[in-house]
Amino acid sequence: MAWKVLFFQTTRGDSPVEDFIKEQDEATYAKILQSMRLLANNGPFLKPPYIKKIQDKLYELRISGKVAIRIFYTITNHEYYLLHAFKKKSQKTPFKEIKVALDRMIELV
Repeated sequence: MAWKVLFFQTTRGDSPVEDFIKEQDEATYAKILQSMRLLANNGPFLKPPYIKKIQDKLYELRISGKVAIRIFYTITNHEYYLLHAFKKKSQKTPFKEIKVALDRMIELV
């Protein structure tokens, strides 16, 4: 069974995660799409190192390689919503990146 993976949309209809993905180089773009496919195909059965729980109802999809990418997502009504994506440059995830995802998660409700 394939799970629905959707992009968060702002009230203006923009999709920040989709835009972020399209801006990446070809190799990174391919890795992101592969990780999204894993999420869609495995859903809640996908485990580390591909995902990590950040806090209640907030998870990150982990894409490693030459460039480390993190995509925060949440699950609502059995659908995965990709909330925020960024290039990981430090060991610890900056709180401002988590805050963006949390704010967008609130908008979904």
